[in-house]
Amino acid sequence: MHKIIRVFPTRTAATPDDLLAFSCHGLGKKHVCAVPSMFTPKVDEVHISVAFSWDCDHAEWLAEQWKHIAPVKIGGPGYSNDPGSSFVPGMYMKNGFVITSRGCPNRCWFCSVWKREPSLIELPITDGHIVQDDNLLACSNQHIEAVFQMLQRQPQRAELRGLEARLLREWHIELFLKTRIDSLWFAYDEPDDLEPLVNAGKLLKAAGFNCNKMYCYVLVGHPKDTMGDAEKRLYRAWKEGFMPFAMLWRNKKGYRDPEWVTFAWPWCRPAAARSICMKNDMEAEKQKLTTVCRNSLKV
Repeated sequence: MHKIIRVFPTRTAATPDDLLAFSCHGLGKKHVCAVPSMFTPKVDEVHISVAFSWDCDHAEWLAEQWKHIAPVKIGGPGYSNDPGSSFVPGMYMKNGFVITSRGCPNRCWFCSVWKREPSLIELPITDGHIVQDDNLLACSNQHIEAVFQMLQRQPQRAELRGLEARLLREWHIELFLKTRIDSLWFAYDEPDDLEPLVNAGKLLKAAGFNCNKMYCYVLVGHPKDTMGDAEKRLYRAWKEGFMPFAMLWRNKKGYRDPEWVTFAWPWCRPAAARSICMKNDMEAEKQKLTTVCRNSLKV
């Protein structure tokens, strides 16, 4: 049997956790680097999987550390010139995660997906309940229906991470209703995304969904952004029925402004984000009531 060690420069929620998966994680003195040790098992190959472009230099360093164990290969989403291959469950993502298509027809300035995958490719569908496609709703009707047939036979509730509001249709929602849904994730990255998000919110709320299942990634912290504008977008997603989740922009080297990290922190935690939004709701209602009282006094 061909044995492969997989090395991940950064650990995420999707990083495999089996005995042949090694990942770097932690900060400062508690940082753990995925390098070989005297207990490293004998394998045929070492694959270094790079999820983020800013990890490429680190991946090259890791390759030097692992080349004495077995032949090393480097690749992954972090390399814009490395198109994805077929999806193997449990190989580069934890069991339960699944990718059924690669690529996206959009050309967003902040995204490297279209550079890596010039056209959308539908893959053979494997079992899993967390769908991590770049843009699932851009796929053909037949493929989308097949994905939901797969999800409907899973014991876990489905999590759909890559949904574009602009492409949402009523027949998609019918599929949602036939499936045990844990969460639906949309995005609000550009000003043009707002109107489709509003329309998607109306359709989903009419079908009985709410912010316990409807989530929205909101891009914040890019060079032209301000914290005031970012909070308005996050709160607007809430007003449209979505639980907002801040997606903090990084430059090509992975740098994040510490002030923006502090700003985004509560918006990456549903309980904290809900608290902020409910406080804003109360302030808005208070201002509305004050205005009504003042108008009444004028009369």
